[in-house]
Amino acid sequence: MAGRKKRTTEGDGHESSEESTRPMRADARRNYERLLEAARKVFADQGGGASMEAIARQAGVGVGTLYRHFPKRVAVVEALFRDDVEVLVSTAERDAGLDPWDALARWLHAYVDYSRTKRTLLNELHEAFDKNPDLKLVSRDRVVAACDAVLRRAQAAGVARRDISGEDLMQLVSPMCISATLTPEQADRLIPLVLDGLRAHS
Repeated sequence: MAGRKKRTTEGDGHESSEESTRPMRADARRNYERLLEAARKVFADQGGGASMEAIARQAGVGVGTLYRHFPKRVAVVEALFRDDVEVLVSTAERDAGLDPWDALARWLHAYVDYSRTKRTLLNELHEAFDKNPDLKLVSRDRVVAACDAVLRRAQAAGVARRDISGEDLMQLVSPMCISATLTPEQADRLIPLVLDGLRAHS
């Protein structure tokens, strides 16, 4: 990942600002992305307690390669969380040209998918948030802003009611998403109910 920090060789325990901005080589980038995808699958299949060795096996790389990218387990979890936030936010940006109502529905489904991964790694994420409190705050602000942008486009088009904000919508949907017993099939049934409540009344 561009911006990933490396240790200096001076032995002072600090990180070089020059190296922190050094872009990743193409092969290292491929390994990084392969490891992230492998971690996503392993955690989905085995839960948050899955081993680092299982992630390396799934990615088809040695454990040493995994630890070069992610020195600690919490680093894998944090990277997955950052990536999921980025995907969710980019969904709102990418769908800006779609029919506003369709874009709103797509974003809600994307949010449920994002929350499913977050729920799987909830215990591990607590450690990441304790280590870096800004990670939770900044990520939440980005997600709420994306939700607000999608909702406002639907409101401007006259298809969504105007007496609700993105923050309100997040408060409405989030309890459903953090439920440990929510299944994909239930989510597919519940999201249309949320959307029905969001429709503008003629």
